[in-house]
Amino acid sequence: MSYPAEPFRIKSVETLTLLSKEERVKKIISAGYNTFLLNSRDVYIDLLTDSGTNAMSDKQWAGIMLGDEAYAGSENFFHLESTVQELFGFRYLVPTHQGRGAENLLSQVAITPGQFVAGNMYFTTTRYHQEKNGAVFVDVIRDEAHDASAILPFKGDIDLSKLETLIEDKGANNIAYVCLAVTVNMAGGQPVSMSNMRAVRALTQRHGIKVYYDATRCVENAYFIREREAGYENTPISDIFHEMFSYADGCTMSGKKDCLVNIGGFLCMNDEKLFGAVRELVVVYEGMPSYGGLAGRDMEAMAIGLREAMQFEYIEHRVKQVRYLGDKLKAAGIPIVEPVGGHAVFLDARRFCPHLQQEQLPAQSLAASIYVETGVRAMERGIVSSGRNKETGENYHPKLETVRLTIPRRVYTYAHMDRVADGIIELFNRRENIRGLRFIYEPKQLRFFTARFEYL
Repeated sequence: MSYPAEPFRIKSVETLTLLSKEERVKKIISAGYNTFLLNSRDVYIDLLTDSGTNAMSDKQWAGIMLGDEAYAGSENFFHLESTVQELFGFRYLVPTHQGRGAENLLSQVAITPGQFVAGNMYFTTTRYHQEKNGAVFVDVIRDEAHDASAILPFKGDIDLSKLETLIEDKGANNIAYVCLAVTVNMAGGQPVSMSNMRAVRALTQRHGIKVYYDATRCVENAYFIREREAGYENTPISDIFHEMFSYADGCTMSGKKDCLVNIGGFLCMNDEKLFGAVRELVVVYEGMPSYGGLAGRDMEAMAIGLREAMQFEYIEHRVKQVRYLGDKLKAAGIPIVEPVGGHAVFLDARRFCPHLQQEQLPAQSLAASIYVETGVRAMERGIVSSGRNKETGENYHPKLETVRLTIPRRVYTYAHMDRVADGIIELFNRRENIRGLRFIYEPKQLRFFTARFEYL
């Protein structure tokens, strides 16, 4: 396997500090064994998330200086709008402070209480907004996506038979929309094929159902299509990108990922009536329709970042740096979700910690143990993230119980990946010492962000 060198030069650096193991033990206890509650200064290599942790380019920083901070009609808004219209192909754009702001707006205008939203596996904030507005989320992803060891090129695909059965059982009028994630975060960053997007579009059009993409890591998805799907081998990323979105009615976007910025997002759509409703709501929750909770400089950086993300050299390095870490762990026998996705390596906590039952929160404990062993901060994506059934109060039990090692864009080098891998391999050799956890504080909503734990 060939891994490309970084397609950039480093012009500014930030000093890292590695605390002693004794200090790290104290820090994780103080944080209630929740890596979200660690302070950044106490983390050596931060793989908590790729959201807003990107390094911006010299051109983006130059764009910051062009910020038009007018309250209405900012020039930077028009630059962002025209960029998104060209690349995505949608008619209307509303900027938001980040992706969940767009999820909130879409859920309010597109869902009637009692309707169903079909999607290729849930995402935490997305499902929360859908359910908060009265929808029932139904997972229609292919079965193999729930199997960490299944190796398929497009594990994020929607199972068309599942979707068709849902439509037949519930009625097309009771389906608010299909939420298609590209890529599927909770499945390990798995992509969706172009043929599947095309087929989903054909099926939903027959029934008059809209399709909205969660476009958070859409550039990564475009790269996987070029790499894995016949007929796209030499197609420019921007052309693949444009075709992907031609099969959708709109999208929510967290610009903090593939737009290569530290804050921002947007909601796109083609429906003029829905757009009018969104413009009214964005004033209530975010700000004027021409800034939506963002400064002009942030919109400028996002417009520039989107074009940079279309460069093949950038996205090839981005995906293959993640793959480098996954390949190194796999070669050492570490159980991971396969194939490796575009933004993170997901450790399979079930196989990593076979001595722990799922109710003992193995992924949460593994994430805490990784910090103690290595100084690396990772994230739980398992039973804690899944939450509880509102009616029964019982924990959801996802088939995937994982720890996400999320690689920020243009931040770390291959040498950093080596340090991460070496530490996890050492921990794996002593994995029987990893103990189960229990809640000592559990928020009612999105508990994984602020919950606290103790050892059983």
